[in-house]
Order: sequence, then C-alpha cells, then structure tokens
Amino acid sequence: MRPPARTPERRPHPRTLARGAGALLALAALAGNGNARAAELAISVQGADGHALPGAVVTARPLDAQARKAAPLHAVMDQVNRAFVPDLLVIPAGSTVEFPNSDAVSHQIYSFSPAKHFQLPLYRGKPYPPVHFDQAGVVTLGCNIHDEMLAYLLVTEAPYFGRTDTAGRWSAEVPHGRYQVTVWHPRIRDNEADLARELTIGEGDRADLTLRLLKPLQPAPLADHPHSWDY
Repeated sequence: MRPPARTPERRPHPRTLARGAGALLALAALAGNGNARAAELAISVQGADGHALPGAVVTARPLDAQARKAAPLHAVMDQVNRAFVPDLLVIPAGSTVEFPNSDAVSHQIYSFSPAKHFQLPLYRGKPYPPVHFDQAGVVTLGCNIHDEMLAYLLVTEAPYFGRTDTAGRWSAEVPHGRYQVTVWHPRIRDNEADLARELTIGEGDRADLTLRLLKPLQPAPLADHPHSWDY
C-alpha cells in the first residue's frame, strides 16, 4: 500500500516576504520613536513693516534629540541670459551642485565665501564635474566676466528647510518636539541670532510661528534681471 501523497509545502512569494519585512521594519521604527506622529510646522515671515516676505530661507532643527541629517542632493544651477538659474538654492551639507553654462557667451564662476572657496575657469557647456559642498554656511556666487551676475547657495545641516512663498509662508511635516527656527534672506540686515526662535510642538497637529524682521531690508540693486528675492 502506497503512503498518501504529501501536499507540497506552500512558501510565500518573495514579494510577500519583502512586504512583510518592510512592515516589520516600519513597526519597529514606530515602536522606537514615541514622537513618530507628525505635525505641521507653519512659519510666516514678515518684513519690519509687517508685510509678508517672500523668498526667505527657513530652517528648523530639532533640539530634543540628535537631528537626523537630510540626504545629500545633486542640484543644478545653470547660467542663462547672463544670470544664474535658479539664483538661490538651499541644499543639505554633503550635496553637490553642477554649474552648466547654457549661455552663448563664456562665464567664469567663483566664490570666496568661507563655507566654500572655488573657481571654475572660463567655460561654456558642461566641462567641469559637480562641486561638493560639505560645510554649512552661505556661499555667494559671482562671475569674473559679468559683475551683474549674483547667486547664493545656503548649505544647511538642518533636516527641514525651504523658502517662503509669495505670501511669506513655509510649512513642513515634522515630529513632535522642540525646534530652533531660523530665517535668512540675501538682503537682510538683522543678525541671525536675533531672528532665531525656539518652538515646541506639543500634542496638537499644528504649530504656528510668525517671525518679523527687526530692520528694513537692504535696497535691491538695480539689475537687468531681477532676482527671486527682489519683490
């Protein structure tokens, strides 16, 4: 008499295993982080006159725990019609930026800023590799051939950052906790320390903060190409 045939063992599909492992990792992350539920951090920036300030850079750094670092980016700042495009970038420390020249004329890009000192000799097209920015700070960019060309890179170690919209607002989804919020603008007169604020996001789903400059902005320089921060 033959023994009964064995039913083949059913093994989960590899994709099912992957999904299960991902779910377990997500649960483990939630279990290890009591503040996993996010809230909206909403920042409004105003000039000294109380009007909305578009184009300002806002950063938010956690104070309760070691801040996670934002993943480095590969950004592009082109040169078009004798102007940088875009003319202001906010990037995490460790990021790289490529500086192609799409103009019909040559440019020579440079920066003497403490956060990054570099120069790209006269060129057109894309002859140089991306530039690495590993130190936090403001990097002012210019062209040795065209003095009217001006741009900024703000390199930050804060995990949350961005620029205010036309209504002077910026927001981000962040975990609950304490944060230091700072604001920067190319024409600002105030010291950075005077504009830094600490903010606690409690159990609510939203926290609002209004930052108002103490001093009027520096006048916008006369230029053929208005900058993104000149309103």
